[in-house]
Amino acid sequence: MFKIAVAGTGYVGLVAGVCFAEMGHQVICVDIDENKVKLMKSGMSPIYETGLEEMMQKNYSAGRIDYSTDYNSAYKDADVIFIGVGTPEQPDGSANLAYIATVARQIAESVEKDCLVVVKSTVPVGTNDKVEQFINDFLVNDVRVEVASNPEFLAQGSAVHDTLYAERVIIGTESKWAEERLMKIYEPFHLPTVSVNRRSAEMIKYASNDFLALKISYMNDIANLCELVGADIQDVARGMSFDDRIGSKFLNAGIGFGGSCFPKDTKALEYIAKQNGYELKTVKAAIDVNKEQKTMLYKKASKRLITFNGLKVAVLGLTFKPGTDDLREAASLENVPLLLDQGADIYAFDPIGAANFSNVYPQGQYGQGRITYVDSAEEALKDANVCFIFTEWGEVKAVTADAYKELMRTPLVFDGRNIYKVEEMKDAGVEYHSIGRPPATRESVKESKKLVSEVIGS
Repeated sequence: MFKIAVAGTGYVGLVAGVCFAEMGHQVICVDIDENKVKLMKSGMSPIYETGLEEMMQKNYSAGRIDYSTDYNSAYKDADVIFIGVGTPEQPDGSANLAYIATVARQIAESVEKDCLVVVKSTVPVGTNDKVEQFINDFLVNDVRVEVASNPEFLAQGSAVHDTLYAERVIIGTESKWAEERLMKIYEPFHLPTVSVNRRSAEMIKYASNDFLALKISYMNDIANLCELVGADIQDVARGMSFDDRIGSKFLNAGIGFGGSCFPKDTKALEYIAKQNGYELKTVKAAIDVNKEQKTMLYKKASKRLITFNGLKVAVLGLTFKPGTDDLREAASLENVPLLLDQGADIYAFDPIGAANFSNVYPQGQYGQGRITYVDSAEEALKDANVCFIFTEWGEVKAVTADAYKELMRTPLVFDGRNIYKVEEMKDAGVEYHSIGRPPATRESVKESKKLVSEVIGS
């Protein structure tokens, strides 16, 4: 087993460190935030992730993992150092590598034995070459340091499972020494491993994420056309899913992708292409479609209503997806300010993400608009004039069609995640608008009621 140091305790670094400890390695996770380190030492996770906190407590008690702000002590005698710090998007779409550079400098000034540095962070193609050169430029001791690429493919909400039971592990190395060391680290996981050179590994990460982003944007584009021609996107997706060449995943239409990966990685790859004199037309199209899709519900509602001013608006779901408290690139961040600007009285519910959202929009007045955070979907819906569904939390899916009719002053629902069946909402007397499907409009609801009445009368 190896002595492993992990730089950064976000989704990438912390999950990786805990999973390495679970497999028997000796791990120390490094972060500059003293409060965060104290929190982790107490057994609490700074991020919401299913199963993570329990695994942190188990491995900390077993002495296999620790947390520290002292990078020098953590790095100096580590066999392997994993870098899992953020590479946030810059205004031009490029990746900010400042945190990578800071850690690389710290490693160079600290290591006292031969060491493999493994970059898990998503970085532009060629970055690992520069990281290795940068470390060797500032290296204090006469030791061997090589850099490898090991991109992560975890999804927020299932990150622990995705790490322990990954479909494959990608490693990018430039020597047998580095390859063998990284292969041994992952040996206890018993996972399929693909070994390539560093630049190929970096590209695999971008190519994989951007392909999925393309798939989502394609389905959203088709969904928008379905509405115009009278087709149902869910029927279309079901028909497509039987084709092995297409598969059944990432075929759900909605209000676009968010999170820490897809938006950033599509823009980063587009930027890389431009820097090399090439235009990635397909990726650019995915970015454009996603940008438009985020406010699709708001646009539909604006056509239906004269104004939002003075209306009670229920907002169900604030995070970019269920199972996480992450708001990055969430549709709610695009739509809530538009509603507030129009004077909406918002009652927002999210079982996990409300606290984070209130850091961006504290409860209170915003011009003519106002936002209030509530503890249940039912409380948000009570006497509401209109409802927006942005995240398909289990607590939101549990709300019945009849509940919308009973609780809302005007049962008018705009669903960005296609949670309900159109007929189900129609039968309940709810005016229902979703993505890529025929709406249950006021007229169709009346027709449904009339048909039910005729059937009962006969």
